[in-house]
Amino acid sequence: MIRSLALAILLAATASPLAAAPAATPDYSTALADPARPAADRERDATRKPAELLAFAQIAPGEKVGDYVMGGGYVTRLLAAAVGPTGKVYAFQPAEFIAFKKQYGDDQTAVDAAYDNVDAVAGSFAAPAFTTPLDTIITVQNFHDLYLKPFPAGTGDKASAALFAALKPGGTLIVVDHVAADGTGTTLSDSLHRIDKAAVVDALTKAGFKLEAESDLYKRTDDPHTANVFDAAIRGKTDQFALRFRKPG
Repeated sequence: MIRSLALAILLAATASPLAAAPAATPDYSTALADPARPAADRERDATRKPAELLAFAQIAPGEKVGDYVMGGGYVTRLLAAAVGPTGKVYAFQPAEFIAFKKQYGDDQTAVDAAYDNVDAVAGSFAAPAFTTPLDTIITVQNFHDLYLKPFPAGTGDKASAALFAALKPGGTLIVVDHVAADGTGTTLSDSLHRIDKAAVVDALTKAGFKLEAESDLYKRTDDPHTANVFDAAIRGKTDQFALRFRKPG
């Protein structure tokens, strides 16, 4: 009896808990309420789900984070508030985008000037000039652009390798993009501005990343995946995947 009891205690002590207490969800309410965020950003929060995105990305105060293709700065401003004054956000805007549309450069300059903890990052689409190893990189609705016809073949592979190199060992890459039909690879990047999730996983796995998690926070079952994402009937309502990759540490 005593031997059986001792064995039971030993097994209980060494076994993994079956129902471990869930990790506390970070509170990003302060970041969302940041008065520096413009009204236009707040109006987009309902569909862009910023708190959920920050939680999926596991953003914490003090981190060094990259926004790969910052666009108008929606994500950059969120990250700046979330990492706080002890953190840093490196906001990358591709030189090719700025050459195509001056507003991209103006937006980058404005966000850089508005936040003490944001630094503008230059470079070509395939070679962002991040100057310090990063904890996390986020890219939202832009990975498919690496496969647009104006960019040379191999741009996607080069950019994937550059993102891998920019992260600290154990760092993470978050990719959000518009869903294309299974099996289409990168072929719809130009016509529909969508990409097959499997193509993203393949490219980043090839670069050395490990797929760690997937979230359905942007899942839309009513999106047929056949319309251009800028079509008025679907814009802002597309089905999107959210993936978290980790650089082995």
